[in-house]
Amino acid sequence: MDTDVFSYLMKPNDTRAAIYLPHVRGKVVAISFITAGELLFGATKKKWGAERLADLNRRLRRVVIVPYDFKLCETYGELKSQMRDKGRTVADNDLWIAACALRHSIPLISNNRGHFEAIPGLILISEAPVIAEIKSQYELPEIAKARDPNQST
Repeated sequence: MDTDVFSYLMKPNDTRAAIYLPHVRGKVVAISFITAGELLFGATKKKWGAERLADLNRRLRRVVIVPYDFKLCETYGELKSQMRDKGRTVADNDLWIAACALRHSIPLISNNRGHFEAIPGLILISEAPVIAEIKSQYELPEIAKARDPNQST
C-alpha cells in the first residue's frame, strides 16, 4: 500500500478511505520501508501530539513493513534504468515503493495512479478515477448550491 492510501485509512471520515477499504479488509497489508518513513516524517513535520503519534505507531505495528535487501536494490536499479530508457522520470521514493511491490510480487494500492502506471510489470490498484468522478460531481453547480445556498451560480 502506498503512503496516500494508508493516510486515508487513518481518517475514519475520509470518503477516500471508504473507497479503498474493500481492497484491504481481511487481507495482510504490506507497506514499504519508504512508506513507513514517509508517514513518520509527515507526523514529525506536522508536530503530531503523543496520542496521534502513538496511534500511527500502533497502525504501523499491524502491517508488514517490507524491508530492503539486495534483491530489492537490484529491482530498484533495473526499474530506474528501464524508466530512464523510456524517457520517464519517477520520484525515487515512488520507485522504491514500486520496487518493493515488484520484488515481492504483490499489487500496489495507490491513489497516485500517475506516479506508478508506467512502471513495467507492476500490478496497480487505484481508485483515482472513481475519486476524481466523485469530486467532479460534488463540484457541480447544483450540488454546490445545495451545500451553500448563498453561493451564486
